Amino acid sequence: MTTRPTAVRYRLRQAGGTVAVLIFFTAGLAGSIGAAITVGPADLSLGTVWTVVADHLGIASGDVPLLRDHIVWELRLPRVLGAAVVGAGLAAAGAVLQTVTRNPLADPYLLGVSSGASLGAVAVIVLGLGTGTAALAGGAFTGALVAFALVVAIAGREAGRAPTRVILAGVAVGQLCAALSSFVIIWVADPHATQSITFWLSGSLARADWTALAWAAPTLGVIATLILGYARSLNAFAFGEEAAATLGVDVGRTRWILLIATALLTAVLVAVSGAIGFVGLIMPHAVRLLTGPDHRRLLPVVILAGASFMIWVDTAARTLFEPRELPVGVLTALFGVPAFLVLLRRRRAGR
Repeated sequence: MTTRPTAVRYRLRQAGGTVAVLIFFTAGLAGSIGAAITVGPADLSLGTVWTVVADHLGIASGDVPLLRDHIVWELRLPRVLGAAVVGAGLAAAGAVLQTVTRNPLADPYLLGVSSGASLGAVAVIVLGLGTGTAALAGGAFTGALVAFALVVAIAGREAGRAPTRVILAGVAVGQLCAALSSFVIIWVADPHATQSITFWLSGSLARADWTALAWAAPTLGVIATLILGYARSLNAFAFGEEAAATLGVDVGRTRWILLIATALLTAVLVAVSGAIGFVGLIMPHAVRLLTGPDHRRLLPVVILAGASFMIWVDTAARTLFEPRELPVGVLTALFGVPAFLVLLRRRRAGR
């Protein structure tokens, strides 16, 4: 007679803990956005940032010098929000792919999408197929979609029940696109284009603006909502395909939906920031240490944690060596490799 009340109390405590964690990370993300905007060569306060944002949103009017208004609204705010969107998306995509493929080393670039996007961006920059941020993002997005379509074609219809086929196809297409990118760069031999390409391929949020956010943020919102709706199915995947099928999950259909969703999300994010590694690999493992494997708790927290992490990594990338700016992918690798080694050692120790 006491089992049911005990189970109810356990669930209530668990739900209360989840809400507390979500509140903590939400507050941390809000604080990170505000604080990161103030960091830089121009001396800005949180009050100035709030005044500018409130003025542009029509909440309140304030008297802020035009230069400071431009720095906040046109430069730092879209970049910080862009970092949040990219970090949240990569972390969520990594968490989903690690479960769907049952591969703890999976990350958002597993399906050749990153290399395809890079090839598209290289084509735009080197071959002069367009100018400006919109052309670069369009080329990267197109290249990512073409690469993923090629992965699907190679993997075949049965890939929905054989994730290894998708992984191998993604690796093959990724290598092909990387080879073509190198060929184009060497063939053209333009030092200015090569410098721009290298910086973009290393990951950078310098081009993040309101135009990019206008389609990247809604894409993240839609796909994150879709992924959260499959949280229970992802929990079933963790026990294996047969167990998931027994629990009523259409394994093949669910896997394809999630693979396509994460590929589209990654394509959009790569078009905004270039290739930024280790975020989608490390953040899901780090958050699991806090939330456990239940995707109903893991996914919301990993989205918030990934957003905050990327904000501060990008802030460090643009300020540590002023006036020079580091590619953000360099810093994520510097942070990610030691973190990965620690996590790998914990797995070997069975902790």
